[in-house]
Amino acid sequence: MQENTPALWKIPPLAAEDHKYRRGHVLVYGGGTLTGASRLAALAALRTGAGLVTLAAPHSVWPVYAASLLSVITRPLAGTEDWQALLEDARITAVILGPGAGVDRRLHHALTASLTANKKLLLDADALTLLAQDASLRAQMQGKEVILTPHEGEYEKLAGALRLETGAHRARALATALGVTVLLKGAETVIADGAGQERANRHAPPWLATAGTGDVLAGIIAGLWAQGMTAFDAASAGAWLHGEAALRRTRGMIAEDLLAELPAALAAVDVGIS
Repeated sequence: MQENTPALWKIPPLAAEDHKYRRGHVLVYGGGTLTGASRLAALAALRTGAGLVTLAAPHSVWPVYAASLLSVITRPLAGTEDWQALLEDARITAVILGPGAGVDRRLHHALTASLTANKKLLLDADALTLLAQDASLRAQMQGKEVILTPHEGEYEKLAGALRLETGAHRARALATALGVTVLLKGAETVIADGAGQERANRHAPPWLATAGTGDVLAGIIAGLWAQGMTAFDAASAGAWLHGEAALRRTRGMIAEDLLAELPAALAAVDVGIS
């Protein structure tokens, strides 16, 4: 399996004539109860270079998001039609669904609508649980641009639903079965796609194993993907940058610390201005 290193990919260069709409626009679905996860993802996407990030959440908790996110656009969702309306904006280039979302009918609708809209779609956390439960969603995903970022437990749910053989190339088996890109999180994170490409990321310290760091990873990947990287390279670069940011801290690090270290991690591989 190929070792994931910066020699294999290049983060999108900045251009002197860039403006925020040319840097990609990430849309994040915010949960109605657990509000921290999607906020971490949104801020990570912004820190990674997305020109705009919008977080949409149920109207009842929208004030929590609006009061705490200054650089992220926040939108209240009064009903399912509001999410649909956001997806109609052609400037939105990537969508994050799952962190802190809750496994419910609202998430199901948001996932279905996002797949129908043919947006680049990163699925994490509760969206993966929903995907494992619903075969119709898995069928609808075929041929779409999708990245899945499961941890071990979420992988087992999906593998069980698909009756996959769990051998040495588990991430590749899931990626092939669904025709998507998979980042399987662990002490050795494995990135695979439906074409058979596979990379192992070992550039990460053990103190990354703490709550919220996976949400930050989802945001990093979506931010890179929104700027034009391929799904496979965005996932690979995201895993490396996530580890690099963590390596700049030490034991006792929390997820929020990664956000502060992302600019330095990016500087380590930045190609500058084109």
